[in-house]
Amino acid sequence: MTLYGWLQILLFCGIIILLVKPLGGYMTRVFSGERTFLSPLFVPVERGLYRLAGTSEREEQHWTTYAVGMLLFNLAGFLLLYAMQRLQGVLPFNPAGMGAVPPELSFNTAASFMTNTNWQNYGGESTMSYLVQMAGLTVQNFVSAATGIAIAMALIRGLARASGRTVGNFWVDLTRGTLYVLLPLCVLLTLAYVYLGVPQTLGAYAEADTLEGAKQTIALGPVASQLAIKMLGTNGGGFFNANSAHPFENPGAFSNLLQMVSILAIGAAMTNVFGRMVDNQRQGWAIFATMGVLFVAGVAVTYWAEAAGNPIVHALGLEGGNMEGKEARFGIVLSSLFAVVTTAASCGAVNAMHGSFTALGGMIPLINMELGEVIVGGVGAGFYGILLFVVIAIFVAGLMVGRTPEYIGKKIEAKEVKMAVLAILCLPLAMLGFTAIAVLLPTGVASIGNPGPHGFSEILYAYTSGAANNGSAFGGLTGNTPWYNITIGLAMLMGRFLVIIPALAIAGSLVAKKTVPASAGTFPTDGPLFVGLLVGVILIVGGLTFFPALAVGPIVEHLAMLLGQTF
Repeated sequence: MTLYGWLQILLFCGIIILLVKPLGGYMTRVFSGERTFLSPLFVPVERGLYRLAGTSEREEQHWTTYAVGMLLFNLAGFLLLYAMQRLQGVLPFNPAGMGAVPPELSFNTAASFMTNTNWQNYGGESTMSYLVQMAGLTVQNFVSAATGIAIAMALIRGLARASGRTVGNFWVDLTRGTLYVLLPLCVLLTLAYVYLGVPQTLGAYAEADTLEGAKQTIALGPVASQLAIKMLGTNGGGFFNANSAHPFENPGAFSNLLQMVSILAIGAAMTNVFGRMVDNQRQGWAIFATMGVLFVAGVAVTYWAEAAGNPIVHALGLEGGNMEGKEARFGIVLSSLFAVVTTAASCGAVNAMHGSFTALGGMIPLINMELGEVIVGGVGAGFYGILLFVVIAIFVAGLMVGRTPEYIGKKIEAKEVKMAVLAILCLPLAMLGFTAIAVLLPTGVASIGNPGPHGFSEILYAYTSGAANNGSAFGGLTGNTPWYNITIGLAMLMGRFLVIIPALAIAGSLVAKKTVPASAGTFPTDGPLFVGLLVGVILIVGGLTFFPALAVGPIVEHLAMLLGQTF
């Protein structure tokens, strides 16, 4: 590790901190229905969309109605994207003449982009037409991200309001999140990426003559626009198979920084939105501090592990850190930082191959996802995910002080705790359950690219990434098989909707409760003590759940590496 490397990490962290308040303030005004500088442009469009949907900004919904609207909308998006892939061969904007996508892969991809996962068992430039990339995948990037923001807003209203029945309007939240937040930022980012050298064209693939005299086809397309939303919406699906390691998706150091900032910007700002809406910004900063502690710890371990490298390689007289699977343009520090950023958020974009990291360096991205990606997390999804842990932490604090647990003046009772536990447990059910089955079946083991504990980690990482709605992968696993396409698709659906429904149920329960004034016995939730408790609860729950699996995967691989054994 070097001082220069840590300065780059601190610069990135400083930019995120500086963005929290202004972006949080803007988003609060948007979702509160207040006027913004974009209102003259978007209000007519917004109201027109409401008329088409048969609703208005003044109409609010009970949490069950909110949930039904969300489920129906996502089902429609899933079916449309599946149909577009299956009919790709007869649809326009297909200059490469790509045929229909196979059924299992179409199911996996439709589930992936609808759940904001963007797991890719295909090469984008060789499988998907321009139309499917733009009207299918990119559209889902927008609406899946806006769905996550909407659910977070519903849960925030549950805490901010008292003695109510409604948690907002899904169609209004979806529309405002797309029109006022995602779309304008993506326009600016797209222009920036084009300026930096990212292609944005509907023209055919380019042909070039190599120095050896052979013909080479260079894939192009509307890359910059998809790149903007894939990062800002924490989607992660690359236009190219190499994702952000591809020079057309990530030309240099500045584009790399811009992408990392885009991944965390909205998720970090959601903490400020929460603080503003409950009229106590210290509450938001406490949650942000919790995320920050876990994030910095993850970066430190990953950077240390990759900078230390492999002692087996050092024994051959080759000094330096682990550069395997990394772009020379970014080096160890920016590859390590990017890996932690993309798995702390539910993004999944990569600028290095995580399967080529050292055992401990690759374990941190895995742990980030196993914790539910609550370390900032996906846009909206990370925030309602960490609020589930807040419920558990408040319950634990109530047991310790012998009082009914309270949070933001709301009593946390049996219903909220049960819903939070249900949502948290669905993730290990999908991650560990599917992994256990896959390692026992010949069809599951046949896809492993490496033997021993690293092969086990490949399978564990795949299902963890799917259930956490991340989308990154250990590249050694061959995922484009009927078994993995179907089971990872199911893991994505479980990880998305078995968390969202309990979160909305908690919102509906809390919004109906009265606000209880703070007293001398109220446990403070806006200071270092609560931050420490919340960090401890997250790590203990994650450790108890996943340590046995980590022990037979990356931990034993690291110990074997120290003894000179490779896999």
